Amino acid sequence: MREKFTKRRVTMCIVIFLFLTGLLCTAVYLKSVADYKKAVKETVIGDVDLSAIPDGVYVGAYDVDFIYAKVEVTVRDGKMTDIAILEHRQERGKAAEAVIADMIAEQRIDVDAVSGATNSSTVIKKAVENALCR
Repeated sequence: MREKFTKRRVTMCIVIFLFLTGLLCTAVYLKSVADYKKAVKETVIGDVDLSAIPDGVYVGAYDVDFIYAKVEVTVRDGKMTDIAILEHRQERGKAAEAVIADMIAEQRIDVDAVSGATNSSTVIKKAVENALCR
């Protein structure tokens, strides 16, 4: 009888431990998501004077934990002629890569974000700014 009681007690301790571990993991994850959303919200895209950027190829990156982008920007005669995405870690923001065409067409970084991929759009734009402002 004592053996059943001990097994039951051990089983209950394991269940409680797993439950508390799950709660802790959930809390850590939710904090990470909140931090990531705050980082994106606080991201400011600055103005870049393309005419002041020497011809060349520039690499920049931006990371807000859940989303990361690394880009290569080619500048010729004071204009962005190409932007290549070297890496783009994203949740569901693959569509955001369309901002590249807009940046080249409009010759500015702070173009409209892609609907449904706003956070990834912001991260890509900031990576381009970081490439050009080094």
